[in-house]
Amino acid sequence: MKKFFYVGVIGLILFEFLNVYFIMPMPGSQRVRSIDLAYFLYTWRWAFRGLFGLLLIIGFLKAFQASKWFTLAGLALVIAAIYAFNFEMAADSMFYQPKDLQMKNAQSNKVEKDRIVIGIELNGEAKAYPISLIAYHHQVLDTLAGKPIMVTYCSVCRTGRIFEPLVNGKPETFRLVGMDHFNAMFEDATTKSWWRQANGEAITGKLKGQTLPELLSEQTSVEKWLALHPNSLIMQPDLNFKTKYDSTAKYEKGKSKSDLTRTDSLSWKDKSWVVGIEIGKESKAFDWLRLKRERVIHEQVGNQPVLVVLAGDDKSFFAYERPNNVAKFSMKNDTLSLDNQRFTLNGNLVNTNEKVGSLKRIKAYQEFWHSWQTFHPATKKY
Repeated sequence: MKKFFYVGVIGLILFEFLNVYFIMPMPGSQRVRSIDLAYFLYTWRWAFRGLFGLLLIIGFLKAFQASKWFTLAGLALVIAAIYAFNFEMAADSMFYQPKDLQMKNAQSNKVEKDRIVIGIELNGEAKAYPISLIAYHHQVLDTLAGKPIMVTYCSVCRTGRIFEPLVNGKPETFRLVGMDHFNAMFEDATTKSWWRQANGEAITGKLKGQTLPELLSEQTSVEKWLALHPNSLIMQPDLNFKTKYDSTAKYEKGKSKSDLTRTDSLSWKDKSWVVGIEIGKESKAFDWLRLKRERVIHEQVGNQPVLVVLAGDDKSFFAYERPNNVAKFSMKNDTLSLDNQRFTLNGNLVNTNEKVGSLKRIKAYQEFWHSWQTFHPATKKY
């Protein structure tokens, strides 16, 4: 009977380890296609715990009679494993949403103007979220123009997305559950499906294959965002997480020393920065270092002519549809010119409030090359 005790101890420790291993950045865990196995283990976690726990109980007395201290050591190891893998290494025990979400206008804003934000404008209202804050939180739930929004950021992929947190047409809440192929994953509260941050797709669970509605967002400096959206609100640091923010202070400038969040100095390496654009089934990656040299890039993604530009602050970038493949823009003082027309970086004609003739902005993302390539395996390089 005492063998049941040892099988229960080994089974519980191994299960708790595997339950975390496949969805956290451990050696080898993020380079295999194991998401369905991870979801199976998580879904049936109480069945596995119950089975191995029952074996442990059945064999405890005989094991204790045979070796008191060895048995107590086995129990201690089980308790330590349960605590470590569920309270120390679980994603939602390491990263939390803001407890005090404060949004301030330009006059009251305390975030430095050279900091980078993920900004969104909707129906005349605008908000921006510093990546030095959301890189820790991973998600921020907010509202804009009467709509719920879910601001997400994956520091290991170096990319942000803003979604409408709607599942089957109804507002939903999410928790950070871990990662898949180095990309943050969220679990919805109702169906317990797991959703990928890089594209809002449910990759396992009842809603596998569905996607969250994504909203157009842009990555800029605080200064540039407020120049384009002077009435915008800016997310402020939540003082409950000050020490956590301190750990991401160097991240946005690419000076992190962590193997997961560092930046490669050369182009087209795993941790090199790219700007990625996807139109329909076509996608293309633009090397960040080349964008810094050229500033204005005329290119085509699939059949769509596009324009990618980098502002003078070396941080704010924008992408637009070009009217046609022969249209060539120039840029001076962060103003775009085409023939006798001039445009602000938000695509509007200068000196007019009319939307007619404005440039159509398109989604573009700064991202580590390894991440963009993983989730866009057929991507082309510029």
